[in-house]
Amino acid sequence: MREMSIQGADGRIPVRTLDRGASSSAAAAEPAGYPRGPYDTSLLVKYEHHVARHIWFGEERGPKKELKVAGHGLKLTSRVPLALPPQMESWVSRSGLSSLQRTSLNKIDTNLVSAFVERWHLETSSFHMPFGEMSITLDDVACLLHLPIRGIFWSPQDVTEELAVELAVDYLGVSQGQAQSHVRSCRGSYYKLEWLYDLFVHHRAASGWAYATRAYLLMLVGSTIFADKTFTLVEARYLLLFRDLDGCSGYSWGAAALVTLYRYLGDASMYSCKQLGGYPTILQCWIHEYFPTVGKRGENWKPADNSGLPRAMRWSYRQGVLKVDDLRPILDELTPADVIWRPFEDHRAWCVFDEICLYRGCLKWGETIIPYLPNRCLRQFGYRQYVPSSPLDCMMATDIDVDWISYHQSVIVVIGSSTVATTPSDAVDGYLEWYYCVSHPRLVPPHRDAPREVPVPVYDAGPSDPDWARVSTLIHRYLRQVNAEEEDPQFSDLFEALHISRSH
Repeated sequence: MREMSIQGADGRIPVRTLDRGASSSAAAAEPAGYPRGPYDTSLLVKYEHHVARHIWFGEERGPKKELKVAGHGLKLTSRVPLALPPQMESWVSRSGLSSLQRTSLNKIDTNLVSAFVERWHLETSSFHMPFGEMSITLDDVACLLHLPIRGIFWSPQDVTEELAVELAVDYLGVSQGQAQSHVRSCRGSYYKLEWLYDLFVHHRAASGWAYATRAYLLMLVGSTIFADKTFTLVEARYLLLFRDLDGCSGYSWGAAALVTLYRYLGDASMYSCKQLGGYPTILQCWIHEYFPTVGKRGENWKPADNSGLPRAMRWSYRQGVLKVDDLRPILDELTPADVIWRPFEDHRAWCVFDEICLYRGCLKWGETIIPYLPNRCLRQFGYRQYVPSSPLDCMMATDIDVDWISYHQSVIVVIGSSTVATTPSDAVDGYLEWYYCVSHPRLVPPHRDAPREVPVPVYDAGPSDPDWARVSTLIHRYLRQVNAEEEDPQFSDLFEALHISRSH
């Protein structure tokens, strides 16, 4: 699809193109909403407190523009053994969590992650990019981590400090005094990750396999999908998940990882927040898969050489040179051609697409409930993007567990309103006009001292081949940086190369 370039210099579509039914005088009036933010504020109702609103006016969260991010990759590398005893390996494998032993990035590019967090909106559970919404889906989690998606949600249970002590005695094999002393030192219903690792080592040496496995699994999830902002603790209530080591495989661990990450992304997108919890490896590897030209990517192997490993293991940390404020204008300038819309099609031999990923409704884990809205990022599933309905209706669900079990009904609604995409970034006419009305395409204003207005991105599908897409993006970016004009003979060869690359 190709959209007309009707945006203004600030990246906004003029309001006169948005209100088709209004009178000319009404259309010419100053629109409601926020300066350079949504004209229609009915969707992003928390935009007033969102970091994007402040960034436009040069207001940063603090002296450090990047978030503090919880990453345990290096510690896990030293704590995860090369091989578990067979007695433990059987339980860990059946739990559905074994892949978490090897998927963590050793380090996180906090600048790259922070730049994307600034585009997350909790109302829509999506990143708001210049060309529409994208999100981390259940399919992404399944491919990146090989966690099971299907399964039950865990219902909340309050765990007091006294109960945390009892649980440690019953299921971690420690004495009453030791448990009391440890929980007291945590100042709440928590266990220290280092303490759990020490218990794992102790019980493994003593052949206390059940105790060792519970300590190991709790340490594992506390360092990955349930990582919090303390960087050192895990909530004691999660030990309840591993009381029955033969039954913990029944949970939807993929949904658990996504719910936790969504919650922390929502918190971190607010101007007052300076930390990101959850499992940042998911976010960074997702960026590497979908945005090949953004950030510094270290690659361990090519997809063609994949032996069935989780796709997160494809990536390794490479220190980038770009800071958050360098990345913001780069993200502002992205077009659909810069995206690999379906990066996991060459991974289907090991991770078959599950239609439950198209379930629209709420996901829950414990007391946390988040909207999961694949209808807002249909291009990631190979469908033409339409103007999605309000996310509020799914939050009115009376029984999330029932909706999850009967997911077929919502899948029919999600894809029944669309068609298979003819190009990777296909969207219906009018989608961008609607999107620019309810969202914000840019985070930073054009430089006022620029020699001319920032060129307006042309929204076309671009080359479907990722290598040609990269060539196209790099040429386009250079031409924009030097303010090249197509009529200038000096750049004629480059513009010809750009047009050739886009035709592939």
